[in-house]
Order: sequence, then C-alpha cells, then structure tokens
Amino acid sequence: MRPLTVRLPMPMLTPKPKPMPKPCPEPPKELFMQVAIVLYPGFTALDVIGPYEVLGRLPDTEVVFVAETPGLVRNDMRSLSIDVVARLDDVPEPDVVIVGGGPGQLDQMSDGSLHAWLRRVNRPSTWMTSVCTGSLILAAAGILTGRRATSHWGALEQLAEFGVTPVNERVVIDGRYATGAGVSAGIDMALTLAGLIAGDDVAQAVQLLIEYAPRPPYDSGTRDDASPEIVEKLFTLFSHS
Repeated sequence: MRPLTVRLPMPMLTPKPKPMPKPCPEPPKELFMQVAIVLYPGFTALDVIGPYEVLGRLPDTEVVFVAETPGLVRNDMRSLSIDVVARLDDVPEPDVVIVGGGPGQLDQMSDGSLHAWLRRVNRPSTWMTSVCTGSLILAAAGILTGRRATSHWGALEQLAEFGVTPVNERVVIDGRYATGAGVSAGIDMALTLAGLIAGDDVAQAVQLLIEYAPRPPYDSGTRDDASPEIVEKLFTLFSHS
C-alpha cells in the first residue's frame, strides 16, 4: 500500500503593512526680494505709491514702508497718511531701497539716523533707488558720490553740490543705482527696475496689469516742453504752498 500523505493547509501569512512614507515638509518659501520704501513727514505720495504699485506686483516680493518713527506718516498735502510699522533698524538688509521726494526732503538732508541707515544698507542691497528729490537725500548721505543721477527738474542741478553728475533724463541707471526724475517718473523707474530684476516679459505684464499707457492731454510735462507762460503760472500757483 502507498503511504498515506496528509497535506496540511498552508498557514495564511498576513503581510506586514509597509510603513507609510513620511511626508516631506515643504521648504520655507524664500522671498525673491524685499523692497524697503523710506517715508518721512512731507513726502510726495506718487513718488512712493508708483514704485509700490509696480514692484509690489512682482512675484515673491515683499514691500515694507520704513521710517525713523513708526506710526502715521503724513504726506506733503497733509491729507494722506501711511501707517508705517517698521523702523529703519527693523529692516537691516533690504534688496531694494526706494527714497521718494517731496517738500519734507529738506528736513532729511542733515546727517543723522536716516543717512546712517542708508549707508549701512547700501552695502548688502542689490539696488539703491530714488524718485524726484529723494536723490538729494541719497546724495547728501554720500551714496551717489561720483555717479550720474537725475531728480525733479527744479532740483536737478543741486546734485552737483554733492559730487553727483546731474543728468536730465527720466530714468538714470548707474551701476546698481537707479534714480527717477520728478514724481510720475517713479513708475518708469520701477518698471525699468522690474525688467532688470525679473525680466522684460514680467515687467511688461505688470505694465499691462496696471494699464500704464500714458497719453496726457497736454504736452507740458517737462521744463523743456512747457511754455514760459506755463512755467510762470506754476510758480505763481505754488510758490507759497
């Protein structure tokens, strides 16, 4: 007889569950750049709001308003205030610095904490910039010595007093220093800067977003274009303001 063979059922082996992979934490998102806009009492609003509107639209960009004394900083027409939460020392290494102009610029020409901060951040910054008479503040702080720069047409020649070469152009780039002429030129300066930082296509996309396509109804936007009568009218209207 053949030996009886008993086949026992194979035990059911339950496979051990594979450990779930730990989710990889996303690395903290680093800013592409930080833009510091300097404010002081008596600033001209469009000097800073124009660049704010342009550069603040760039991807991965933080714009921070800084001042010697945080709080509400009132503009030259005393009808608009910006609430500044950062003092100068709170922003030690901005990538871009913007100094606007305005009547209050006259009170910012003496060497002090603002000038010291500008000289300090000049070293690590990528761009030092100004709009209108903000270039006079940079010049007085020694930032623009030996360089070419522009300013509002009414203050342009004052740059020479600080060893700066005045240039009657809307935007002047000298190395990593960018200066814009009067008030509305801050938009042009910021768009130029946006192209240099993020590329022409990005700058043009921002231009399209804000629909910056100026077609002024008058041709008196520069000292050279305005008639003598308009220049006289300007001084009559605003000499006591």
